[in-house]
Amino acid sequence: MEGKVKIKPAEGKLGVMCVGLGGVASTLIVGTLMARKGLANPIGSFTQMGKMRVGRGKEKRYLHVADIIPIADLNDIVFGAWDIFTDNAYESALYCQVLKKEDIEPVREELESIKPMKACYDPFFADNLLNPSFGRIPEPLWAMEPDTRWNWAQNLREDIRRFKKENNCSRVIVFWIASTEYYIPRNEAVHGSLAGFEAAMKADDRKNLPPSMIYAYAALQEGCPFIMGAPNLCVDIPAMFELSQQKGLPIIGKDFKSGQTMMKSALAPTFRTRLLGVEGWFSTNILGNRDGQVTDNPMNFETKRISKSSPVEWILEEEEYPELYSDIYHKVKINYYPPRKDNKESWDNIDIFGWMNYPMQIKVNFLCRDSILAAPICLDLLLFSDVALRAGLSGVQHWLSFYVKKPMTYDGERPVHDLFQQFAMLKNKIRELGGYEADQELD
Repeated sequence: MEGKVKIKPAEGKLGVMCVGLGGVASTLIVGTLMARKGLANPIGSFTQMGKMRVGRGKEKRYLHVADIIPIADLNDIVFGAWDIFTDNAYESALYCQVLKKEDIEPVREELESIKPMKACYDPFFADNLLNPSFGRIPEPLWAMEPDTRWNWAQNLREDIRRFKKENNCSRVIVFWIASTEYYIPRNEAVHGSLAGFEAAMKADDRKNLPPSMIYAYAALQEGCPFIMGAPNLCVDIPAMFELSQQKGLPIIGKDFKSGQTMMKSALAPTFRTRLLGVEGWFSTNILGNRDGQVTDNPMNFETKRISKSSPVEWILEEEEYPELYSDIYHKVKINYYPPRKDNKESWDNIDIFGWMNYPMQIKVNFLCRDSILAAPICLDLLLFSDVALRAGLSGVQHWLSFYVKKPMTYDGERPVHDLFQQFAMLKNKIRELGGYEADQELD
């Protein structure tokens, strides 16, 4: 074994502050609490159940991830949250109807103690949350008073400091598990540098500074890694790259790769590997949770569409194989359908062609549970980001691309979307952090 990377031990409490206490967050919290009581298996979590190879030849061994790098113990995690609803974690878990009541009751007391703080909320960026035609609206709205973006950031920083002190946490991670925001493009004057970003905050630039950016800024200023679980622009800008590197903190994003996009990032490499052509890829979804409610707005959907489209566009490279992928018609749709609640259904129709250009079709119907797939992703991301923090890794964490729809990269870099290449990247980094050779080749 080579010399290990110096990683601080996972000592003390790990605070996890969730922006949003809806279906995904409450499912993550319930499952984590149940797992640490031995009442549920953390299925889908690589940090908890995964084994991987380290060493080669006679030195080859298969170890659990926690035997290679120091992963925080589930018993040391303390959850907190912000939300515009006043529901505690128990009430939220019941309302979202992802889990059965009997699977929530064993941890009821702990869930009831998790009460959300007032959220930093601007209805412009997720206005369907306050549209009565979509069902329940928060009464009262549990949000900070209207103020400048700069003052909101100071309020959030105070929330983080108070939470850390009250819960005796040695370190805190801030995790956006909230809505997809209204689409905004990058504005270089505001997003291109930290100085420009802070000036825009003080000038209260509400158009170019959605709430997620304020949370990210506050988190990084307080020494907390930030994870972006939605496709929002947020930390995917030079200003945040600069701040995260200046503070020596990891940033991760963006958008959980849980259902349909997971299938795309597995199927597209299959077509490329077998040199099968693709003429069209039609993807549509129905879901009834708050994610579906928010993305029913076309401008919120646009943020999600870009994220969901990226794997096909990057994996099936027109430049590499123009005769196979030069004219793919790729369509993505999301339809809000309340009766399904969190039980999302996705359909993919893929028109492919093979030998002598003869056409074929593949149809995929995935009836999944959105939050059930996302919860283990959340657990792995928060635990791996904690490892990155203790290892002194800063900036964009490319090795965690395995978990996200649209992996962040620095300007000029090419993202990796192939699920299998992403898994190799993840394992290579774990090997490296554990003092082993990062030995899986990447093309």
